[in-house]
Amino acid sequence: MGNWYGLGMVGGPAREQAHQQLVALLDRGVYPPGSRLPGERALADELKVSRSTLRLALLQLAEDGRLVPSAQRGWFVPQLVLGEPPSQLVSFTELAAQRGLRATSRVLSRQTRPATFDEAADLQIAAAAPLVEIVRLRGMDGVPITVESAVLPLRRVEWLAEEDLTDRSLYGALEQHDIRVHRSTYTVQAMNAGEWESELLDLPAGAAVLVARDVTFTVDRIPIIITVNRYRGDAYRFTADLFRSAV
Repeated sequence: MGNWYGLGMVGGPAREQAHQQLVALLDRGVYPPGSRLPGERALADELKVSRSTLRLALLQLAEDGRLVPSAQRGWFVPQLVLGEPPSQLVSFTELAAQRGLRATSRVLSRQTRPATFDEAADLQIAAAAPLVEIVRLRGMDGVPITVESAVLPLRRVEWLAEEDLTDRSLYGALEQHDIRVHRSTYTVQAMNAGEWESELLDLPAGAAVLVARDVTFTVDRIPIIITVNRYRGDAYRFTADLFRSAV
C-alpha cells in the first residue's frame, strides 16, 4: 500500500464514483501526461461532489501513481517516461507494447541523398553512396516522444523508398524483407530543442532533449541503419548495466 493507506475504505460510494469518473477522464486522455488538472473547486463542481470527497479520490489516484500532487500548484498527470531495458535492443514499437501503449509514427519526410563521409564510414559503404533517409514523428498513446531520423543504404533497401511506415516499426519492415537486426552501438547526449523540434514535440523553445544516435547491425554483422532520435527530455530515460573490472 502507498502513503494513503486505507483510502479504499473511506468516503463510501461518493468517493468511488468520483474516483471512477477521474479514471475515465485520464484513460480518455482528457488530461494528458504532463498536464495539470483544474482547480479542486472547479473539478468538484464538474464531478458534482464535495471538495473533501474529491480530495479522497485524488489521493487514491496519487496512491495508484495516476496523479502527482504539487504544493501550491495543484494536481498533475505524471509525464510519460520511457526507459530502454538494460542491454536489450528493442524497437520503439516494441517498447510501447511492453508498457501497454500504442506506438504511432507519422512520416515527415523521405528522400534519397548521398551519404556524408561519417555516414559512409559507419555504414561501411562508399563515400557519397545513395541513402534512403526517413524522418518520422513518433509517439505513444497520442503523446509525441521523439523526432526520429533513419538512414539506410539504398542498394540494400530499395523497396523502402516506397514502403508505408505510418504507425509501423522499421525493424518489423526490415524483418519482412529478411533483414534481421542484432545489435547496435548507442550514444546519448543532452541538447536544447530547436524551433522545429519544439513545435513537433510540444515543448517550450530551448527545452532539453536527449539526442540518441545508434548504428544498428544485422545478424551477419553488416551495419544497416543509422538512427538519430531527439527525445523529449522529460519523457525518456536510458538504463544500462555497468560492471567494474577486477583489479
